[in-house]
Amino acid sequence: MSRDLSRHPCFNAEVKRQYGRIHLPVAPQCNVRCNFCNRKYDCVNESRPGVTSSVLSPGQALRYLRKMYERDSRLSVVGIAGPGDAFADAEETLETLRLVREAFPDMLLCVATNGLNAPAHIPELAEIGGTHLTITVNAVDPEVGAHVYAWIRDGKKILRGTAGARLLLERQIEAIRLCKEHNLIVKINSILIPGVNDRHIADVAKKVSELGADLFNCIGMCPVPGTPFEEIGEPKPELVEAVRAQARQYMPQMSHCTRCRADAVGCLGDSVPGAAIQLLRETAAEPINPGEERPYVAVASMEGVLVNEHLGRAKHLWIFRPSDNGFELVETRQTPPGGGEMRWRQLAGTLRDCRAVLTAAAGDKPVQALKKAGIRVGLVEGLIERALEIVYEGGDLDIYAVRGRCGGCAGGAKGCM
Repeated sequence: MSRDLSRHPCFNAEVKRQYGRIHLPVAPQCNVRCNFCNRKYDCVNESRPGVTSSVLSPGQALRYLRKMYERDSRLSVVGIAGPGDAFADAEETLETLRLVREAFPDMLLCVATNGLNAPAHIPELAEIGGTHLTITVNAVDPEVGAHVYAWIRDGKKILRGTAGARLLLERQIEAIRLCKEHNLIVKINSILIPGVNDRHIADVAKKVSELGADLFNCIGMCPVPGTPFEEIGEPKPELVEAVRAQARQYMPQMSHCTRCRADAVGCLGDSVPGAAIQLLRETAAEPINPGEERPYVAVASMEGVLVNEHLGRAKHLWIFRPSDNGFELVETRQTPPGGGEMRWRQLAGTLRDCRAVLTAAAGDKPVQALKKAGIRVGLVEGLIERALEIVYEGGDLDIYAVRGRCGGCAGGAKGCM
């Protein structure tokens, strides 16, 4: 693999109006809670990481890419930057890149990650033909990192404070080392948070330079409502420039970053076109597998009004479809008895005409079994009607009352495993 900077606008400012990138939003989960991030807060007019209008499956992502490339042949880079973390949904990320590599052999493949799960997947990324990796490193001192991150989720284990920050740093260091072993080009993003790590960014640059990283990007924090850091305020441009000057002693600096959305498309600095957002939503609303008739959505609910039941506990699911007056209940279907993988394979067969299942929580095994059957799993809580609207419009369920996977499933809910 050549170390090609010539066609990647994020790594080469000279081509930022010549070549474009497209971010495919296939990775909605995140395994690190940063104190400056709130992915429930979304607006089509804002540009920042973690924001997307829809989430796609790998197959949908390829179809969307084909449509967008027909409209804009300047696209030279396919990136996966969430809206969660690319390697928190590693299966979806890597499958998407495989599909893109086969269909677009000359496309540069780029992944952005916090690094926590990255080491386990970098060899496969390199084998697929990944070319560029961006890792966000906000601290190289766990005492500083403890103020940046609320928690780190390593598998089913939650770590907080310096323990979480230390584990994250260890994985980030290992990820950079593995990238260099596999000849990937590495960019480091560091979010500058006034009063938290602004005096520490130069230390980050020094450390990652010693590890062999290629480019450094100091980004001013974007305050987001509903986060612990919402009152800190965005750093002033002169502070950002002063910190970049310090970091420049150790590494080349990127200074043209536009804090791209997870569904960004086109040249850097361009807003996401309304036509692209509409196309993204239309593609997300299509069946995961082309040609399938999947008109229904299944819901785990106690009373048929709210999404409020754990999939492992649900004895039946409510089946809905669109109607002239919104949505109508088609029937209720019994879930298979028992437990284990056989139960979830049977459930996938029972729901073969459903495009999605909405549930308050679910274990990994049912989620993966349903995904393999082409059935999207939405982990939400709230009004069924609103969640159904999002599914049929191709919207991102992860910004609607996100619940996430059940933390108790390891020991778990009866029937969940």
